[in-house]
Amino acid sequence: MNDAGTVITGNRVLIVDDEKAARYGMIKALKTEGYMLSEAEDGLAAIRMVESQSFDIVITDITMPGISGLELLKRIKETRFEGMVIVITAHGSERLAVEAMKAGAYDYIAKPYEIEELRMIVRKAQRHILLKMENEALRNELLISQGYRRFIGESRLMRHVFAMIEKVSKSNVTVLIRGESGTGKEMVAQTIHEQSGRKDGPFVSINCAAIPRELIESELFGYEKGAFTGAVGPKLGRFELAHNGTIFLDEIGDMSTDTQAKVLRVLQERKFERVGGGQSIETDVRIISATHRDLPKLIRESSFREDLYYRINVVEIELPPLRKRDGDIPVLLNHFLGLYAAKHRSPVKRFATETMKQLLDYEWPGNIRELINVVERCVVLCGTEEITPDLLPSDILRQQGSESMTVKSVMDHSKLTFQEAKQRAVAVFEREFIIEAMRMNDWNITQTAAKLGMKRQYLQLKLKELGINIQEVREFL
Repeated sequence: MNDAGTVITGNRVLIVDDEKAARYGMIKALKTEGYMLSEAEDGLAAIRMVESQSFDIVITDITMPGISGLELLKRIKETRFEGMVIVITAHGSERLAVEAMKAGAYDYIAKPYEIEELRMIVRKAQRHILLKMENEALRNELLISQGYRRFIGESRLMRHVFAMIEKVSKSNVTVLIRGESGTGKEMVAQTIHEQSGRKDGPFVSINCAAIPRELIESELFGYEKGAFTGAVGPKLGRFELAHNGTIFLDEIGDMSTDTQAKVLRVLQERKFERVGGGQSIETDVRIISATHRDLPKLIRESSFREDLYYRINVVEIELPPLRKRDGDIPVLLNHFLGLYAAKHRSPVKRFATETMKQLLDYEWPGNIRELINVVERCVVLCGTEEITPDLLPSDILRQQGSESMTVKSVMDHSKLTFQEAKQRAVAVFEREFIIEAMRMNDWNITQTAAKLGMKRQYLQLKLKELGINIQEVREFL
């Protein structure tokens, strides 16, 4: 701890030895160095402390009753402990020291040792931890500065997501991505795949909630000819197509328990059978799952298998909702404004101050997906350089006090006469009304015209007059 009373990184040390005098000697030697020191009298006590507390360095004797120092080293390395382990061996026990180094020990010191020798090794371990953390921070900064490929955002929560993606991409563990609808779960899964050793293999995605339960097994595992009416030939399933790559099971919480049992078998045995077939097919896939549902609650309700939950949830990544990503919203808004202005060849360059205020105050229940749709909609509807509040969707306007705010924004920002403001308000209404009518009538011009009580030719003329490109509007609604 420094003079200001803050804990120095790499400063928390746990001393493990069954001899009280030995622990006392090490504590006395290191106390003057300013470390935060804890002690454990045996390996079991040390394991409990490592699991419940945070330590940077563990110093353990090799020879102890019960759990030896070597076994302790192996056990704590199986946890999420990422610190340094220093082992103390008896004179002439070089073989044990070598074995400990192979098992992941940072260094060793042989008895009898000098106090300064102990201090020097602990200092080296502390410097190693600091260097490791600095390198990690630099990598995270690089990821953030590059937008982590397709990601945009610099909030604390997103920095944590970037760091988690980098860590799990290096391994082959199963990953469960949790988050509200529209937060970008599939994008995270794709990024993990692209950064992994399987990047040259296929990335296969399936939304378990979008496929009827009676068809999901055929989609996942494929089927043989004659398996059911209409099966005129064999079909490869998603697990087969994802061989040597990654399969993304989106909304896995909506999968039936029968299908869950078959997915569990793929995880355990790396094999499955096609529907209507009896031959086992081996597959080598990494499974990444996602859900917006509370899986522990579904387990309690007996609608999700507990054994499958623990197999898919080796590492969990929680995606924050947009409303909690402080500072990211204006960055995202301006990014997509530039993107869609170029796509639609629009003159729009900015959001009006009042528009930006309303967008920042909005809760964004649909998260990133909703933000993208709102920005593209505004770009399509706007014919000037500035997006004013009257172009925002009714949901956002309702949250902000829609009607009065719309009138105020026209007066504050447009500098229009009454007649000009009225014409603009009518045009905005006509756009919204006609677009909604087209959507409700499956974008059929003849049917929409009949519903609106107008001739088809007049509706076509109105669409042209209002600058409504049906194909472009359909893409984001």
